[in-house]
Amino acid sequence: MNNKREMKTILKQLGIDSLNEMQQKVLSLGINFKDLILHSPTGSGKTLAYLLPLLSILKNKGEVQVLIVVPTRELALQVEGVFNQMQSEWKIASCYGGHAVDIEVSSIQNRKPEVLIGTPGRILDHLSRDSFNPNTIETLIIDEFDKALELGFQDEMERIIVQLNNLTKRILLSATRMDSIPSFTGIINPIVLDFVPSKSSTTRLKYNLIYSEEIDKIDTLYNLLGSLSDGSSIVFCNHRESVERVSELLDKRNVINVAYHGGQEQLIRERSLAKFRNGSSLILIATDLASRGLDISDVQHIIHYHLPLDRDTFIHRNGRTARWEGKGDVYMILNERESIPEFITEDFTPYSIKNDEVIHRTPGWVTLYIGRGSKNNISKGDIAGFLYKQGQLKRDELGVIDLQDFCTFVAVRRNKVNELLHLVQNEKIKGTKTIIEEAK
Repeated sequence: MNNKREMKTILKQLGIDSLNEMQQKVLSLGINFKDLILHSPTGSGKTLAYLLPLLSILKNKGEVQVLIVVPTRELALQVEGVFNQMQSEWKIASCYGGHAVDIEVSSIQNRKPEVLIGTPGRILDHLSRDSFNPNTIETLIIDEFDKALELGFQDEMERIIVQLNNLTKRILLSATRMDSIPSFTGIINPIVLDFVPSKSSTTRLKYNLIYSEEIDKIDTLYNLLGSLSDGSSIVFCNHRESVERVSELLDKRNVINVAYHGGQEQLIRERSLAKFRNGSSLILIATDLASRGLDISDVQHIIHYHLPLDRDTFIHRNGRTARWEGKGDVYMILNERESIPEFITEDFTPYSIKNDEVIHRTPGWVTLYIGRGSKNNISKGDIAGFLYKQGQLKRDELGVIDLQDFCTFVAVRRNKVNELLHLVQNEKIKGTKTIIEEAK
């Protein structure tokens, strides 16, 4: 990072007015520190906090100098997206399970990125294939280190680190405080920055308690969702099967929602996230896979359909709202057999719902699926230009464009969808016909 003007430009590209206290503190360390441990809650902006200093650390074009290890592919995609939004002179590549290995190898060897991000197992796979030279890597970043340990990635991370012989800088990030750091990380006498709030800092959340008259809580959930007059909601369930069941039951009642869990194919998960992020669905039904590592802004309501299994799960679920100093609402639904777990010490206020208040909102956006993406040499500008010209959309009728590797999800005003699909049905994008349809 050369100057304040460059910083201002990057923040503008990211749609951010200024850095928060935690990000400023990390940036103030410069690049001369050796090891850093950052404790900061979910949604506090840790991704940007460690990506910005990289612009000053990177020096040699065409060599992988920074390795970022993350526990989930969703986090890998999120970090890659933020880095690309910064529009620096440096390149990044991502690798994760469920992604074609040969495509990743081609990307690493042909694009020659300076930053590589990936999940532990896939990074080990590429090390075994000699896809990149580990000896050029000087900076190691492990994001959501606590989550990686929780998911059992210690062995994989240890096997990665032992192959990085020229590390000069290690950065570990965690949403919770860690009493000790495993020796395999190689961290000695680190700088420790702790931004995990005390209990008194949770006042931005309002805790609501709802009692279900039935053991099955679906009627209570239906009424609760219909009573929420603004903002989007994440409904947390403890099992994949429960996510599917709740989503299907809401579908039968004509409540627009999307489901999200680890048992889905990657494209389905990405479609669900795209719809939720762009406002085509105001409700996300999810397992705790959605409680960490996802960059979803402006979530107003967190609903614990199933009780969290421990304190950390409760905190991370709630961390999806009240981000960036905002405020949020937490709802816990209890049936007659349940009570608030002892590890939850927050004060809950009874929440009542009147029948005449149950009105389910229809989102103003619909998501389209376009069967071409960045790997087909398509840009967001190409998509927007095509929809403005051939689709005859106005600026305020086109929403978020989510460009994937081989497809794109686009938000379009609900009242324009049918006309748009009719206008573009025989048209070509950059000289090629492709699938353009509503994403179901």
